[in-house]
Amino acid sequence: MSQTTPVPNPPSGMTQLVLLRHGQSIWNRDKVFTGWSDVALSPKGQQEAEKAALLMQQAGLSFDLCFSSTLQRSTESLKIILSVMGLEENPVQEHWRLNERHYGALEGMRRWPAVKKHGVWPVLSTQLQFSAMPPKLAPQDPRAPANQDCYAANNKADLPLAESLQQTHARLLPYWQQTIKPEIQQGKRVLIVSHKNLLRTLIMELDQLTPNQVMKLSLKTGRPLIYELDHALNPIRHYYLDKKS
Repeated sequence: MSQTTPVPNPPSGMTQLVLLRHGQSIWNRDKVFTGWSDVALSPKGQQEAEKAALLMQQAGLSFDLCFSSTLQRSTESLKIILSVMGLEENPVQEHWRLNERHYGALEGMRRWPAVKKHGVWPVLSTQLQFSAMPPKLAPQDPRAPANQDCYAANNKADLPLAESLQQTHARLLPYWQQTIKPEIQQGKRVLIVSHKNLLRTLIMELDQLTPNQVMKLSLKTGRPLIYELDHALNPIRHYYLDKKS
C-alpha cells in the first residue's frame, strides 16, 4: 500500500469531519437497487473498510464519536474500521435517518428488469432528477419499513414507501442539525459511515450545493472524505485521503 501523508491537525478554531461511504455490498457488486434492504458487505467491501481504516490510521486520524446508519453494510464497515484502528471502545450512534435513500418498489431489482416492469422514465428519472421519486411500495409490502420489526418503535408516518433525493435530504436534516452538528461544535472528532445518496445530501448541506450540482456528485465505496470546517462549520476545504481523482 502506498504511504499516506499524515493529515495535519486543523488550526485553532477549525475541526475535521470524516465522511465514508460503506464498503461494497453484495448488491452493489451485483448492480441491484438496494436502498433500505439490509444486505451484507461483499468480500471486497470488507477489504475496502480495512483499507480505509489503515489509511485513516496512517494519516494520524482518530475519533471521539462515530455515526452510522442502522443497515449492516454501514454498521459492519464501521465495526471493521474501529477494530483495525484500535478504537473499539469509541461511542457509536446508529440511526435510521442515516439510512440510504429508499428506492421503493425498485428495491431488490436489477436495472433492466426494473425498466421492463415500471418503464424507462420512472427508473431513469430517479437517477437524474432531485425531486423524482421511485415507484412506491404498497403499504402492506414486507419491504416497507413500517412492516419490519427493526422499525417497530418508529412513528410509521416517518417511514418511507419510496424517497426522492429531496426527501432523503429533508429526512437527514433534523438528525444533522439536532444531533451531529452539536457534537462537532463541542470539538469532537466525528466519523460518519453511511451511504451514497445520504452522504450526497449531507455534502449538499455542507457545501450549499444546488439540486443540479448534487445530482452530479459521485461517491465511491470505502474512500475517506475529509472536511475541514471553521468554527461555524463552514467548509474550508475537503479532499479524499487517498488523493485519487
